[in-house]
Amino acid sequence: MAVTYTTSVCMTITEVLQLVDRLVEKQAGKHLNDLEKTVVKGLWEGKTYSQIADEHGYDTNYIGDTSRWLFKQLSEELDEKVTRANFCWTIERVINSQFVGLVNSHITWCHPNIQPSSTSTPETEEINKKTEYRDLAIAPSIAYFCDRTTELQTLSHWVLEENTRLISVLGLPGIGKTTLVKKFVDLNLQKFDVVVWKSLKFSRSLDSIITDICANGNLDNLIITDNAISQLINILSQQRCLLILDDVQELFTPGQLAGEYKSEYEDYKTLFSSLREITHQSCAILLSQEQSQEMFSFNDNLSPVKYLELKGLTDPNFFTSLGLSGDRNLSSLMTAYEGHPAYLKDIASLISHVFGGKVSEFLAEDCLIIPVDTQLQIKEFFQRLSPIEEQIMLKLSQWDKPISKEELKQGLDLSPIALINGLQSLKRRYLINIIAGEKVLLDLSNVIRAYLRITGEK
Repeated sequence: MAVTYTTSVCMTITEVLQLVDRLVEKQAGKHLNDLEKTVVKGLWEGKTYSQIADEHGYDTNYIGDTSRWLFKQLSEELDEKVTRANFCWTIERVINSQFVGLVNSHITWCHPNIQPSSTSTPETEEINKKTEYRDLAIAPSIAYFCDRTTELQTLSHWVLEENTRLISVLGLPGIGKTTLVKKFVDLNLQKFDVVVWKSLKFSRSLDSIITDICANGNLDNLIITDNAISQLINILSQQRCLLILDDVQELFTPGQLAGEYKSEYEDYKTLFSSLREITHQSCAILLSQEQSQEMFSFNDNLSPVKYLELKGLTDPNFFTSLGLSGDRNLSSLMTAYEGHPAYLKDIASLISHVFGGKVSEFLAEDCLIIPVDTQLQIKEFFQRLSPIEEQIMLKLSQWDKPISKEELKQGLDLSPIALINGLQSLKRRYLINIIAGEKVLLDLSNVIRAYLRITGEK
């Protein structure tokens, strides 16, 4: 018989250990050992794996493995995903939302001084229902997905296994950021209570985005605050949410170094920092053509923040979707345009309309052709550069090979710090390649170099 509770409780560590022990024993057939109890206590107190390991003389990886085993047992017994990020919240909810007696219909655990009722009511059943909200109105449809299996696996691992709180997917315009993330959403939609996709090209007000989620997501039972960011964090903490913000570069100031926020969008900077620092059970994915400081991490295993930099495609089968196939020259075409999907689409259109679909005749031109559509796309992106970056790009375009920073300095009227800041900003825009070796070298992509030589601008 289902058991429900009508009182919110504050659990002690002893009660937490009792509950976890009963759940694990039911699933694994054994009680918690001393190490597992130590891990549960540390997790409940908000400690990291390394802190638990240092305090008790264990290896950090061993503590991590033990924690993951515990999460696996709890996940299977509770029939929901339990992770380091949502462990405390889940245990509290098992008591406070009348869930304990319902676990697989065979766990009974009573908090002292609480009398269970023998039956559930429509009201309590309604409370236990998961809220589902989908806002994908402006998310694109994916007609063709190719050659991003590794990136998709990485993204899935970060979101679903490591429960990473903030992920940035970064790269040049047209490189495939939106396609990759939409594919992930299509495959994993049912694993989230709330899924929201917003493009900052169309709606940039953070308050309006949060208000829209609250108004349309049937989230009235959540804690309401006067602060928009606090409200969003509450939502992300109390629901398993996936929030996608596309075109994040629209928050940044054109003509300045990469990642400098417009004054009216400083609240996003606060939001992204909060998403990094505050524990919650959700994931926010940012898609951007340039990287800000809040998006940076060292991508280590314990970091709640990750970033994925997209490179060009390598599989010539991509051309099948563009109406080109069976030509042995497709690999050469892929290499010439560095696998950039948007550039390749423009080239395929040009080959189809001007060269009768013959790749060999196009390549016989023996020069890197930059179609007008590609030039316009690059021009729009270059309009975001600062004057310092423009100088550096024009200087780099004069060389046909990678050059050192010392060679680049020649002929540039820039201070050392201005040059370094400019190079860092260009790297954050994915416009320069930095080649590590005995001496660090700088280079441009072939397409960008050809564009600069054609236009003589930016």
